[in-house]
Amino acid sequence: MTGLFTQLAGHPTSHAAAVLTDENRVIVVVIAVVALAALIVAQLLVRQVLAAGEGTESMKEIAAAVQEGANAYLARQLRTLGIFAVVVFFLLLLLPADDWSQRVGRSLFFLVGALFSAATGYIGMRLAVRANVRVAAAAREATPEEGEPEKDLTLVAHKAMKIAFRTGGVVGMFTVGLGLLGASCVVLVYAADAPKVLEGFGLGAALIAMFMRVGGGIFTKAADVGADLVGKVEQGIPEDDPRNAATIADNVGDNVGDCAGMAADLFESYAVTLVAALILGKAAFGDAGLAFPLIVPAIGVVTAMIGIFAVAPRRADRSGMTAINRGFLVSAVISLALVAVAVFAYLPATYGELDGVGDAAVAAHDGDPRVLALVAVAIGIVLAALIQQLTGYFTETTRRPVRDIGKSSLTGPATVVLAGIAIGLESAVYTALLIGLGVYGAFLLGGTSIMLALFAVALAGTGLLTTVGVIVAMDTFGPVSDNAQGIAEMSGDVTGAGAQVLTDLDAVGNTTKAITKGIAIATAVLAAAALFGSYRDAIATAARDVGEKLGDGAPMNLVMDVSQPNNLVGLVLGAAVVFLFSGLAINAVSRSAGAVVYEVRRQFRDRPGIMDYTEKPEYGRVVDICTKDALRELATPGLLAVLTPIAVGFSLGVGALGAFLAGAIGTGTLMAVFLANSGGAWDNAKKLVEDGHHGGKGSEAHEATVIGDTVGDPFKDTAGPAINPLLKVMNLVALLIAPAVVQFSYGDDASAGLRALVAVLAMLIIVGAVYLSKRRGIAADDDGDGGTAERNAHSPDPASVR
Repeated sequence: MTGLFTQLAGHPTSHAAAVLTDENRVIVVVIAVVALAALIVAQLLVRQVLAAGEGTESMKEIAAAVQEGANAYLARQLRTLGIFAVVVFFLLLLLPADDWSQRVGRSLFFLVGALFSAATGYIGMRLAVRANVRVAAAAREATPEEGEPEKDLTLVAHKAMKIAFRTGGVVGMFTVGLGLLGASCVVLVYAADAPKVLEGFGLGAALIAMFMRVGGGIFTKAADVGADLVGKVEQGIPEDDPRNAATIADNVGDNVGDCAGMAADLFESYAVTLVAALILGKAAFGDAGLAFPLIVPAIGVVTAMIGIFAVAPRRADRSGMTAINRGFLVSAVISLALVAVAVFAYLPATYGELDGVGDAAVAAHDGDPRVLALVAVAIGIVLAALIQQLTGYFTETTRRPVRDIGKSSLTGPATVVLAGIAIGLESAVYTALLIGLGVYGAFLLGGTSIMLALFAVALAGTGLLTTVGVIVAMDTFGPVSDNAQGIAEMSGDVTGAGAQVLTDLDAVGNTTKAITKGIAIATAVLAAAALFGSYRDAIATAARDVGEKLGDGAPMNLVMDVSQPNNLVGLVLGAAVVFLFSGLAINAVSRSAGAVVYEVRRQFRDRPGIMDYTEKPEYGRVVDICTKDALRELATPGLLAVLTPIAVGFSLGVGALGAFLAGAIGTGTLMAVFLANSGGAWDNAKKLVEDGHHGGKGSEAHEATVIGDTVGDPFKDTAGPAINPLLKVMNLVALLIAPAVVQFSYGDDASAGLRALVAVLAMLIIVGAVYLSKRRGIAADDDGDGGTAERNAHSPDPASVR
């Protein structure tokens, strides 16, 4: 056939299909063993962390309250998500597949992906809430007891930092271990059909990660904003003062949002990138494409171990960030060297020597597949390093952007907010350019073969994955050090030099969290771009099926040409979804934070003894408010992510759906970086002023930066990070439904009525969910009750939370 369908199909001549050879099966088994080794190393790190001292009885009591609150919230969240997972399990059985074995496998591994994602998040939270008090206890050693000589502050700071980073290392090892183990098992069981089954695995990981990100983000930022506005601004007390009823909820939120949420997020980035690499690898590299995309991240597991242990602070280091950067760069350089060895040892020198390639254009392609693979992976590794440096520039306290925000605090909160927004917008452009250059550079490696070009993009994603173990460790380091400072301040048992050690660690943690968010969005874009290629391949396959029936009369809405009105509308809708999703997430934080503000005010008013320590705050009330609000707000963002691709695809066609994904990827990249970097810069500007710059604590400049930080909290910890899984959920949903859209649009099964029914139902559910979300007001009023009477009637006994 010579028409447009042939162009869409992109496979003019079919060769032998890819198979999992005996040699490759052995390699995949070895990779699975490496994944298991990562889990064993995680257990060794757990022992090291838990061997550290826990400090005073007061510190242990506060830590226990945080542990109990975090466990209670996450258990309720996972029960809620379990129901949703079961529903999706059965819906996936209805979608087209080559046979029932693929359908069942896709649904089963959807549950495995969801379970692994949830487990990664839960494990991250579980250890973090036990490590925070140990970091605080280690820092406490910096303050000598009466009659003792002065302590070596450098050694004390290094010990506290090592505990926090090794905690993150545990989460990093579980992330890469479970991700690689899941993908290896699918390949071993399903062989050449593995890419199709892995779509379910990736969707399960992405969906759970998005829910954990949104729910945890709403919880943590509602408590944080409420605590800051009433405690710092209105009452003039420190951030983690035990008199503030929101402090326990704030510390709980750090763990369910940053630890559990981000760990699940990076796990799904890992899983989804592997899904895209294996789908495209099978088409581009044939038999080798079923193993090589797993070899690269397996190398990353080994180098992550090296990188985690390489983070050993030295006396000459300017700050803890220097040691972390060193560990990251050591891991990246060793990864690149080992990948080079693997490439030349495993891949042939010409494309013609690749077995099982189904595309004649690939088999006849000039060049060396080893060069393509090595350069593509190198692009991903270098991209991670560059984003780390760029994000650090815009968010570190020692750099000009954060210092400029600090200076703007002298003229009030409005200029602080404006300066932070400007920095976020500017940094988003540079980061997007870096990511764009990375994607395009990888794409150019494919030359005239679109399939090779897309596989090169996926390989760049796997290259970035080699750093994920260290990246997760960096991210978890942030909330652990933040919690350690909170426990120290609430207990009153860490003062002087010890308190300064924790303040410095917290500032480093703010930077590491911003860096990991920047790298996370890079993984999202690379994964989404690779999935976009998989989507194109799915359209091509469906086009061949209907093309045999329709001849050369190819319908134009199978083509992703934005000059067509329906595709242009799809592009705009994709961009709009990112804005709506971000707005819903930030608004949810605003509503819940408002309820927290009224509750904390009520307690200060009704229990005046709180201020002179003769009465204790009811911490459990605020924990309950944040828990209920976070779980209540989960449904709308989730429905938006799953149903908008369905509505666009069944109403406007697969071409418009492809444009929809392009619009979402482009806008989501800029929005996520803007939100993350603005929030990180505001947070560290507050730290800068608290350290004595521009007036110090209690000054008008401090109040201005606190307000800037409260604006940035839902930016950097709720809406921004949640965009990453949003993009991948929408891409995976589009990939799964594309064959059904084509099937019911053309040929014997075409049904305009069925398409319209599905699209209308999806749109009605979306509109209804958004409408209900917008109708929820702040559960508070001006009569002094704070609107909390109904909530409090069902609240647990505060003693059960303390």
